[in-house]
Amino acid sequence: MNVLDEDEREVAAFPGQRPPRASVGSHRIEEDVFGKAYDPQTVRRIWAFVRPYRAKIVLSVAAVLVFTATQLAIPLIIGRAIDSGMTEGGNATNLLWAVAAFAVAVIFNFGASFVQETEVGKVAENVLFDMRRAMFAQLQRVSLSFMDKTEVGRLMSRLQGDVNSMQEFLETSVISVGDMVLLIGIVVVLLSLDFRLGLLTLSTMPILFIVRIFWLPPAKRAFWNAHETNSITAGAMAEGINGVRTVQNLDRQKVNFDLFDDKAYANLRTQLIGSRFAQVMVPIVDSLTGTAMAIVVVVGGSLALNGKLEIGVIVAFLFYIQRFFDPIRSLTMQYSIMQRAMTSGRRITEVLDIPASITDKPDAISLTRDMDGSVEFRNVNFAYDPDRPVLKNVSFTVNPGETVALIGPTGSGKTSAMALVHRFYEVQSGAVLVGGHDVRDITQQSLGEQVAMVLQEPFLFTGSVFDNIRYNKVNATRQDVIDAATAVGAHEFIERMPNGYDSILEQRGSNLSLGQRQLLSFARALVADAKILVLDEATANIDSYTERQIQKALLTLLEGRTGMVIAHRLATIRGADRIFVLQNGELIETGNHDELMELGGLYAKLYNMNYSSFDDIPDELVSKANAKAAST
Repeated sequence: MNVLDEDEREVAAFPGQRPPRASVGSHRIEEDVFGKAYDPQTVRRIWAFVRPYRAKIVLSVAAVLVFTATQLAIPLIIGRAIDSGMTEGGNATNLLWAVAAFAVAVIFNFGASFVQETEVGKVAENVLFDMRRAMFAQLQRVSLSFMDKTEVGRLMSRLQGDVNSMQEFLETSVISVGDMVLLIGIVVVLLSLDFRLGLLTLSTMPILFIVRIFWLPPAKRAFWNAHETNSITAGAMAEGINGVRTVQNLDRQKVNFDLFDDKAYANLRTQLIGSRFAQVMVPIVDSLTGTAMAIVVVVGGSLALNGKLEIGVIVAFLFYIQRFFDPIRSLTMQYSIMQRAMTSGRRITEVLDIPASITDKPDAISLTRDMDGSVEFRNVNFAYDPDRPVLKNVSFTVNPGETVALIGPTGSGKTSAMALVHRFYEVQSGAVLVGGHDVRDITQQSLGEQVAMVLQEPFLFTGSVFDNIRYNKVNATRQDVIDAATAVGAHEFIERMPNGYDSILEQRGSNLSLGQRQLLSFARALVADAKILVLDEATANIDSYTERQIQKALLTLLEGRTGMVIAHRLATIRGADRIFVLQNGELIETGNHDELMELGGLYAKLYNMNYSSFDDIPDELVSKANAKAAST
């Protein structure tokens, strides 16, 4: 079978729709949507979240059973009313008793339904709340090495999609108990009212089960494909929205629309197929219901004419048959919901079981503000991938209050070294010491309090300017925040904002320029009042004017602190006490600017050739360049 034949069949199957265009790229998400119908281990883990609400679960199940009992009683009451109060020989008293019984059943039916819906909804929402809290708390604790290897979209899928699948399961699982009881109850009542007519009526059941056997496998595949293409389409849409600036800048709107359109069209086709499988059972069930009712009318009517069956029994039979296939349909849907829930539950527990590779020792010490602020690397070897070392036997010491710079080509290990100071990762061998203590012997909280980092891409949270600046020191006063912002040169532009320090920042601070966001991150670091300050390319993406402001702010920021700076603009770190030059993960040069320039090694080459703008070149080099140009 060739592709053309397949495409032609697709067009024939969906007349009026265009065939998909050739896709420029591919985007496939492998998801296990349908798992085991019942997984004891997963159920045990999920039950841990349900256990605190088991009293409400018991109440809900009791309400469901009462509701089911009223559903079974109402047709019997109606049948009895017909036979004892409405047919020949009946009397008004029997009819009034039947009406009273019917009213009582309706009241109990309403009350049980209300309690069931209310309590099940409360339990489901509370369980989901606890699940999301537990998952979010776990993701806050996991190591960055896990986050580096995991797509954010997959984590969001588990936090949202999988938890929503559990919500659907929790809300329907209690009802399924009632469906099973109702189904069994209807069978028992039908057989007890008239055994032969009951058996004849239930003879349609095997047909339904045979249809289900042949229907379920292709239906499961269709629902799986619909779920997968829906995820792909949602991912493509999110990517297109997040990258709209780049799309418009590169004039790629038409190409991106075609890519999205292909995925949306594929989703349309799979959704239509899934809907077809979902709807095909409706006429089958309706036909079987009609057949069963016809059997009751024909056979039961004949028996009634011969005086062998009461009219009320026939009416009750018709009511029960109308309800008979509802629990079957509901339980079939519940089977698929349970399959998805077991898979979602397993994925949720996988998140909860992510090991926190970086943990505090039982006897870990806490750093205090009076620690000396020194940093030392002792024969440090580190790698993200064991076969590709990033740092190789690196050793150096940063004295208290000293400002040092790490420079080197891209991939030399500068940022990795800074991350080890904060213990975002564990070294393979050697040791990183802060304040004279191995970071593995220090509590992570106290280490975070004494090591402040300012990154190349400042991250601001949705909220006020004030809350963002005091983010890691919530007890900072408003004056502390204003003093920090003034010190780094951010106070003026903050005051120009509509509500000053109470102005709300948009997502990631998008209503500020990059330079303004960086100044706020500097103010945040100053408010944190950490003993050690790490600047990782903090001035890489800002203009020269803002950079001059930051250079002034650094004098304030680094006063009385140990500073570790990474900068590609080498002119910005000329004033560092010492400069460490890394290449291929090895420390190859150490010294201040003048010493390294005189050495004429890698630092001098980088400074003179690759990393200095014209304005950054020292005056003597500018004079030499002008003299050479004049001579030529």
